[in-house]
Amino acid sequence: MKRSIEATHIGVTASALLELMKPVTWFPPMWAFMCGVISAGTSVEGRWSFVALGAILTGPLVCATSQIVNDWFDRGVDAINEPYRPIPSGRVPGDWGLYFAVLWSAVSLAVASTLGNIVFVATIIGLVLAWAYSAPPVRLKTNGWWGNSAVALCYEGLPWITGASVMAGALPNWPGLVVPLLYSFGAHGIMTLNDFKSIEGDKRFGIASLPVQHGAERAGLIACVMMAIPQIVVIGLLFDWNRPIHAALIAVSLAVQLYLMTRLVKSPRELAPWYNATGVSLYVSGMLIAAFALRSINGAML
Repeated sequence: MKRSIEATHIGVTASALLELMKPVTWFPPMWAFMCGVISAGTSVEGRWSFVALGAILTGPLVCATSQIVNDWFDRGVDAINEPYRPIPSGRVPGDWGLYFAVLWSAVSLAVASTLGNIVFVATIIGLVLAWAYSAPPVRLKTNGWWGNSAVALCYEGLPWITGASVMAGALPNWPGLVVPLLYSFGAHGIMTLNDFKSIEGDKRFGIASLPVQHGAERAGLIACVMMAIPQIVVIGLLFDWNRPIHAALIAVSLAVQLYLMTRLVKSPRELAPWYNATGVSLYVSGMLIAAFALRSINGAML
C-alpha cells in the first residue's frame, strides 16, 4: 500500500511539472525551427539526429524553461488570479519551481553545446531573455514593448536561425537572417493579442502591457500594424530576390489578414482569441512559404 501511495505521489509530481512546462506553448518556436531547417536548402539525410535535438532544444527545453521561470516569479500573482496552477496550488512545493528552472536551463545548454557554437550562443541569448523577461530586477514583462520583443525574438527569430544553423553548420546568409528577424518583429503584435485577456490584472500588478499603456483599441491597431509591416517588407524582398510566386502567395495571405484586421480593431479585447485562430494561422503559414523561398535561393547557391 505504501509503495502504491508513493508511486501515485510521483505521478502527480511529474504531471504538475509537465503542466508547469506548458507543452501547448512549444509549437511556435518548434514551427520556427522547422522553417529554419527548410530554409537552409540542404538535405536532412544524415542529419535527422541534429534536427530532432534542435526541435527538442527549442520546444521542450528552452521554451519550457521560459515557462517555468515565468511561473516561479509570478507565483505571488498566480496565488491570487490562478491559485490552481502548479506552484501556488502546492503541487510543485517549496523552491522546486526554481530548482527545476535552473536544472532545465543547464540541460538546455548541455544539449545546445552538441549542436555547434552558433546554436550554443543562440541558446544562451534565449535563456538570458527568458530569465530577464520574468526575473527581477530586469523583469522585461513589466513593459509591453520590451517584454513582447523578448518573447517574439525567442519564439520566432532565434529558433529559425537555430534551425538553419543546425542544417548548414554555419550562420545563415543575409536573407536567412533578415527574414526571421522580420517575422520576429511581426510576432510582437501577436504577443500583444495575448495581453488583452489580462488588462485588469496587469493594471493591478503594475504590468504596462500595450493595452494598459494605450487602451484596448489603440493597442489593437498597433498590433495589426506591427504584424503587417514586416510581411510587406518580406513580400518586397522576395520580389527583389526573383521569387514572385512565393511573394504573391504571402501577399494573398496578408490581404486576407488585413480584411480580418478590420474586424479585429473594432473590438480587439473580445476578438483577440478569434484572430489568433484565423489571422495568426495565416501569418505562420506565410513563414513557411518564406522558408521555402529561402530554400530555393540557398539551394541554387549550393
